[in-house]
Amino acid sequence: MAGIYIHVPFCKTRCIYCDFYSTTQSSLQPKYVSALCKELVQRKEYLNSESVETIYFGGGTPSQLSYEELTAIFQTITENYRVTENAEVTMEANPDDLSSTYLSLLRKLPFNRISMGIQTFHDGTLKLLKRRHSALQAFEAFKKSRVAGFNNISIDLMYGLPGESLQTWKEDINKAISLSPEHISAYHLTYEQGTPIYNMLQQHKIREVTEELSVTFFNILREELFTSGYEHYEISNFCRPGKESKHNTSYWKGVNYLGCGPSAHSFNGKSREWNVSSLNDYIKGIEKGERDFETEELNADTRYNELIITSLRTSKGICLDQITQIFGGAYTDYCLKMGTKYIEQESLIIESGYLRLTEKGLFISDGIMSTLLKVEN
Repeated sequence: MAGIYIHVPFCKTRCIYCDFYSTTQSSLQPKYVSALCKELVQRKEYLNSESVETIYFGGGTPSQLSYEELTAIFQTITENYRVTENAEVTMEANPDDLSSTYLSLLRKLPFNRISMGIQTFHDGTLKLLKRRHSALQAFEAFKKSRVAGFNNISIDLMYGLPGESLQTWKEDINKAISLSPEHISAYHLTYEQGTPIYNMLQQHKIREVTEELSVTFFNILREELFTSGYEHYEISNFCRPGKESKHNTSYWKGVNYLGCGPSAHSFNGKSREWNVSSLNDYIKGIEKGERDFETEELNADTRYNELIITSLRTSKGICLDQITQIFGGAYTDYCLKMGTKYIEQESLIIESGYLRLTEKGLFISDGIMSTLLKVEN
C-alpha cells in the first residue's frame, strides 16, 4: 500500500493566512505539467512497485488545472504505477472553480473525491481572508458536485477567525451540516510568520481570539458534529462512518508515499525528502534530470517521534505493541514513563493496547506529544 501526492502550486490570488508554497504564475502551468510528468517517470521506483491506493492533488489550487493537463498527469501515473481499482483519488478545489462543465470533466477522470476549501459561510470574513468565493458560490458548488455524481465530498472550515463569535461559528457549523458532506475538516487559524494576516496582527489591525474562546469553539464543533452523526477520528477531522480520508489516514499510519511537484514531501519509511519550494528551480532541475531536493535520513528516535505525533492525533491512538515491535521494549517503557502523569490526570488512557487522548487530553494534545518525544540531551 502506498500513496501519491501531487502538489499543484497555482492560485489565482493568495489567501492572507496561507503559508503553503504557491504562485500566481499561471503562464507556467504547461511547463509545470511537463516537468511533473517527467518527475513521475523519473521516480517510479521510489515506491518499490507497491500498489497505489490513494492519489491526492493538493495545493495551491489543483482546480486551476485544465482537463487536458489533468489527463496528461493521469496518463503518466497509470503508465508507470500500479494503481488499485478502488483507489481513493482526491482533488482539492476552490468553490468558484467548480462549474457544472468542469465537474463533468472531472468525472471523466479517476477523481472520486472532492475536498472543497470553504473555510466560512460569512461573506465579510471571506473577503477579509481574500477568498475568491462567496457563501452562495460555496453552496452552489457543493450542489453541483452532487449533481455531477460525487458522493464523497469533504469541506474545510476554519475557526478562531478575526471577529468570530460563538454565534457566527455555530452558523458555519450548521450550514456545513445542512449540506451533509461525508467529511469535514476544521482547523484553527494560525498566524504564520511572513503571511499578510500575521502582519495585520502585529500592526493591531485585527485581534487574535482568546485561548478560552478557542476551546469553546472546539467543544461546540465536536458537540454539533457528534449530534449529527459524524465521528471524530483525528484531531481536526470528522467523517460519516467509513468515510475517513484514506490518503491522510495513510500519513498518520506511516504508509509510504511519493510527493511530486515543487515543495512536495516523500516518505519511504527510512528517509524523508522534499522538493525545492520554487517553481522555476523545480522545472529547471527536472528538465536537466537533476531534481532539486533535500533529504533527511530517519534514525530510530526520529521515527519513534513521528509515530507518536501522527498516531496520537487519531482517535485510536498509539499501538504500544507496534512501538515494541519496531523500536524495542525500551521505547515502549519510555513512552509509558513520560505519559504517566497524563494518565494519572486522565488526559491519556490505555485501552486494548492503545495509548490515546481522552476528551480532556484533546485540549492539551501538543503538550502531551512534546512530553512523549525522545529529545537529545
